[in-house]
Amino acid sequence: MDKSVFDKQMDFLLEVDKVKEIYRQTYISDVSRFENDAEHSWHSCVMAVVLSGYFPDADLLKTLKMMLFHDIVEIYAGDTYCYDVEGNKDKEKREKESAEKIYGLLPEGQKKEFMDIWMEFENGDSPEAKFCRILDRVQPTMLNKASGFASWKEHGIKKEQVLERNRTTFEGPEEIKTYMENIIENAVENGFLK
Repeated sequence: MDKSVFDKQMDFLLEVDKVKEIYRQTYISDVSRFENDAEHSWHSCVMAVVLSGYFPDADLLKTLKMMLFHDIVEIYAGDTYCYDVEGNKDKEKREKESAEKIYGLLPEGQKKEFMDIWMEFENGDSPEAKFCRILDRVQPTMLNKASGFASWKEHGIKKEQVLERNRTTFEGPEEIKTYMENIIENAVENGFLK
């Protein structure tokens, strides 16, 4: 017997609880442990609400959906550290397969909606995707600074890597660009970035 729409939705909701078990390479601000994907998504959503005035062309509800759903694929694909060259080689394939699996738990209409939102984030072209992608970079950078640049130090990250990773961030609002530039320069001045 086919599952009802509600049963499929509940299966999905239980499965996405696993996002709490996916740990990133970003420390929480007190450096006591790594942040998990659920915390990252929540914190980025709070940032979206607070900073939405800097992104007047982005629909806030759509932005929040995108922030909540873009990392769910890591339940099966795992979190790939943004500076991991080897791990990023097959990231797109792993995440696409994971998206099909996790969103495939939903009724067809919702599967399509969330797959589309995930793909929109990945493509990065819409105002909401640009907003999300900026937040997705500012949030861990902010925590990295708060933790004394622990993650960058542990991984031996270089200034050029951070600048490349944040290329689209610097195309955002001037206030965010300046904020990020100040963090990077602070890290360089104190020897945390070479």
